[in-house]
Amino acid sequence: MWRKRLVIPFVFLLLIGIVSCQKKAEVKGVNLKIDFSEENLTDNLITDMQYTWTIDDNFAKFTQDLNIYVHFWHGENLIFQDDHFPPVPTSQWEPGKEYVYSRRIYIPSFIDEFDPEFKGEETLKLQIGFYSPYDRTGESMQEVYSQKLKVTPPPLDTPEIIYEEGWHDLEEDPQSYLKQWRWTTKEARCIIDNPHRDALLVIRGGVNLEALPEQKVIFKINDQVLDEFIPEESHFERSYNIKKEMLGDKDEFILTIATDKTFIPAQVIPNSQDKRELGLQISFVYFR
Repeated sequence: MWRKRLVIPFVFLLLIGIVSCQKKAEVKGVNLKIDFSEENLTDNLITDMQYTWTIDDNFAKFTQDLNIYVHFWHGENLIFQDDHFPPVPTSQWEPGKEYVYSRRIYIPSFIDEFDPEFKGEETLKLQIGFYSPYDRTGESMQEVYSQKLKVTPPPLDTPEIIYEEGWHDLEEDPQSYLKQWRWTTKEARCIIDNPHRDALLVIRGGVNLEALPEQKVIFKINDQVLDEFIPEESHFERSYNIKKEMLGDKDEFILTIATDKTFIPAQVIPNSQDKRELGLQISFVYFR
């Protein structure tokens, strides 16, 4: 059941008002080194991105806490971004210091292998810099780092994920936190190709705390419980390094996503006509 591509729906927010062709000021005294946990970058990939900020004696202290923009461009298209505030606020940065931290990113599927002009790899342009969180015009942008990244398609043996039983149809709301999701019933199953090696599993989702307080989330691989937890917030993301022994010897394995409670919106939400049995709101299942 191998296929060439694993396509997982995922939507990324764009910073309102930023114009890509706008000239950006440079920042003296700030040097940035970027490292990825994966040696070879592909699309449809989760990887850790390490930032090493080195501040030298030419640095003029920031007067406010600036946001960091991290933009990945494919041609003129902004494929995704990871804008963030650094763990140490920029107003506290000092000459002679180094600030290091990592953030996990997801490179979405964007390569068209069937394009006649495709030559085996694509190029993403990575741009990183500062901007004021109060600016929506792009005028405060100060570029620090720019690099071209070579990106190839995933390996041919990338596992395919099939949403089997226990799932409702895909839903979308660009204004919501999860953007896209599928509701489960009390128990839902995915059939996934067994790569017969260790792999990373990431599950992102949500619960309705008002309808179901203290709702338990249960993940199983085949018949073995992987994790049980009660989310403290309405959204969660869990990552697991799965050992190949847990996947078994068959060419496929079953991922079960279950809960101890379900609700029917029409019975608990005023004016709702939704009579479905809803369990968990799952937006992202990644296995590679």
